[in-house]
Amino acid sequence: MTITEFQKLIEDIYYDKDSGRGMEATFMWFVEEVGELSRALRRGSREELQDEFADVAAWLATLASIAGVNLEAAVTEKYQGGCPKCGSTPCRCSDV
Repeated sequence: MTITEFQKLIEDIYYDKDSGRGMEATFMWFVEEVGELSRALRRGSREELQDEFADVAAWLATLASIAGVNLEAAVTEKYQGGCPKCGSTPCRCSDV
């Protein structure tokens, strides 16, 4: 499944509910899911990690849809040439 196909699937399932809730409230749900991912990363359960990564991706996709952003086009434009700062793959930017 491409990112665009995933974003469309999430729209088909949740767009009416999420857009009706509004950007701010939907963003709060996204942040809550990121918190759940953080807890899963500390616990290390593979199944829980997979579920939480999927949830975070779904909430990110729905936020992009509400904002009118094609997520696949956005990430392609920004990252297809490598690191947006140094242009290298792998990144050669100094962390300092």
